[in-house]
Amino acid sequence: MTAMLDHTPKMTHAEVTRDVVATLQTPSRGYYLALFGAIGLFLVGLGTFVMLLKEGLGLAGYNPPIFWSVYITTFVFWVGIGHAGTLISAILFLFRSPWRTAVYRSTEAMTVFAVMTAGLFPIIHIGRQWIFYWLLPYPNQRWLWPNFKSPLIWDVFAISTYLTVSTTFLIVGLVPDIAAVRDKMSGWRKKLYGALSIGWTGADSQWRHYTRGYVYLAALATPLVLSVHSVVSWDFAMSVIPGWHGTIFAPYFVAGAIYSGIGMVMTLVIPLRKVLKIEHLITEYHFDNLSKLTLLTGSILFYAYTMEYFVAWYSGNTFEQTTFWMRAFGPMWWGGWTMIICNGFVSQLLWFKKIRTNLTALFVISIFINIGMWFERFVIINSLGNDFLPYAWGRMNPTWADWGILAGSFGWFGMYFLLFARTFPVVAIQELKEIIPMPRRKRGAH
Repeated sequence: MTAMLDHTPKMTHAEVTRDVVATLQTPSRGYYLALFGAIGLFLVGLGTFVMLLKEGLGLAGYNPPIFWSVYITTFVFWVGIGHAGTLISAILFLFRSPWRTAVYRSTEAMTVFAVMTAGLFPIIHIGRQWIFYWLLPYPNQRWLWPNFKSPLIWDVFAISTYLTVSTTFLIVGLVPDIAAVRDKMSGWRKKLYGALSIGWTGADSQWRHYTRGYVYLAALATPLVLSVHSVVSWDFAMSVIPGWHGTIFAPYFVAGAIYSGIGMVMTLVIPLRKVLKIEHLITEYHFDNLSKLTLLTGSILFYAYTMEYFVAWYSGNTFEQTTFWMRAFGPMWWGGWTMIICNGFVSQLLWFKKIRTNLTALFVISIFINIGMWFERFVIINSLGNDFLPYAWGRMNPTWADWGILAGSFGWFGMYFLLFARTFPVVAIQELKEIIPMPRRKRGAH
């Protein structure tokens, strides 16, 4: 308890509300620069998508035998990004970790927008985007039913479930904070926040129902950390392709998803706290704990990489050995080594507390984590180029269309996240107040 109190903000409850509400006032120049940059990237992606609609998927780097290419690589990347939000907001809430209170709102928003971004890629990938609803198992007069053995159907269920639960969890957690903002606003904004707060008054009965419901939602969201990305990993592991057909994929993907998600949390929150001037609310203490989680999941990932190469060597299977040899020394060796260096070695720097509490170093490390985790999926997809038949071997050939859609996905995600930070509290007002000790009367005072 003492350790927890040492890291609580030295503020009153009124000051917490004042400082968080201040983030919703006139934005700084840095905010506008970031927002316009995100919108610019989104427009690049939108323009590329329009060209794909007009000319077809031939513009993308679909090169036999690799037809999934950059789009599915990026899909898995964005699904993974959302996992840190569920971990920090739901699992750490159930364990009553006090340090999560200042950062979990940002991670929850990141989860929702990352899953929204991921949901675009199966639609882009199918080619005929105007009939994407055929993926949904709905009764129709044509007796047209999706193939439930197809990984695309698994992804539809995974994304829709994750998006529904994560959005509900975010909205429920926002209600008391929106009411706090409502009481500080005037004019049309007061009416808007009044409608969004759905009649919250802070009555005892409301708090009792709210706290029970929030615990149930957290318990419901917790299995998603394991289930959703396990389903995504089975997109690969259920095949017989060398390098894919392995039982390690589910835990390997889950650890990698949490690792990449926390990396994205630090990439977003480190500059955001400065732009919104909330350095006193999100402190080095919070980043120290985020770094420890990153170190844990990064070490698990490094172990998984080592086991993959060891099992390929120990198995004596020529096809497995060739696949992993090609990852390290084949034509795409630069992707494999980027993955190993960024995910395996860079995260080991976090053993040192000076680095865990140095925000510049953490920001640079988080960028490397994001790059490394995208390349991990890139390397996995590239394994399609080393099948059982050497005459059918090939490799990825990404084009400008692939990179345009990739850039657009970052713009789409960044645009929504920045608009959220401008509209709603990015720090949980009510939960932050709960860990601030109540003021005590001085001895002898009346």
